[in-house]
Amino acid sequence: MPDSQEPQDRSASAGTPTRRDCGTMEVHRRLLSTVSGYSAARAAVENRAFRYETGQEEPERTGVIRIPVVVHVVWNTAEQNVDDAQVASQIDVLNRDFRALNPDVSQVPAVWQDRVADCLVEFELASTDPDGQPTSGITRTETQTAGFGADDAVKSAATGGHDAWPADRYLNMWVCPLGGGLLGYAQFPGGPAETDGVVILHSGFGTTGTAAAPFDGGRTATHEIGHWLNLFHIWGDDGTGCSGTDHVADTPNQGGPNGGKPTFPKLSCNNGPNGDMFMNYMDYTDDAAMFMFTSGQKARVDATLDGARSSFAKR
Repeated sequence: MPDSQEPQDRSASAGTPTRRDCGTMEVHRRLLSTVSGYSAARAAVENRAFRYETGQEEPERTGVIRIPVVVHVVWNTAEQNVDDAQVASQIDVLNRDFRALNPDVSQVPAVWQDRVADCLVEFELASTDPDGQPTSGITRTETQTAGFGADDAVKSAATGGHDAWPADRYLNMWVCPLGGGLLGYAQFPGGPAETDGVVILHSGFGTTGTAAAPFDGGRTATHEIGHWLNLFHIWGDDGTGCSGTDHVADTPNQGGPNGGKPTFPKLSCNNGPNGDMFMNYMDYTDDAAMFMFTSGQKARVDATLDGARSSFAKR
């Protein structure tokens, strides 16, 4: 759910939502029930993540890993065919956010400044396509679909989208019209290669062009790539029950997602005096209100890049 008060209406027409809604857990639950081997693959990913986060195993990777990105722009109206500058603006945001080089990281409350992590991950538009030919790292596909959902239709040419490039060599990002207030979704590591990647609403992508407030800071892609690197929502996706977990020790227990721009401290789940870490990229706040990953989250990223996504570290 997008907040603790009311469910998201997924029947609404396509447009820029006013509150964040991510379809990643919907996709996760669908894959658990429909894809043979997904549950076992996820268990292996989580077992490695637990060893890294608890210090039982040390990261193998050293230095910064650069991940080639292909952006599949799937458009129904000319406005949705985002230009190269908008794509570049998104890559710039990712490279600041995942290296803790974003200027607004200075707004992290003093009590959590020592938890801010440089994830040592950078992104670059692919320069070579799967056939070894030069590429801009951007594909463009006109579609008759006015608004996609979280069913992965945008990831296949047969259903109005664009087929994924090899998921062990590229981070596939689909930018498209999404319906029903959906801002984006991702596939956790361990899922089918043909649907691996992240999907972003065209008006929640980058910082220029069609990007629209309050999601014009490029943070939807930061959030969704967090999922692609095996990070969960910070409140643990248990509704508002205070019993969920993101499997990260240095993020406080939290009673459901936060939207908008909360004021510190925002208390829930008896987590005073500091309350929710609502400025974490894995909450549901507006782009301007999220600006940090933690060391515990970086440990999960390390586990992913040494494990399920190790092909990117071996380039």
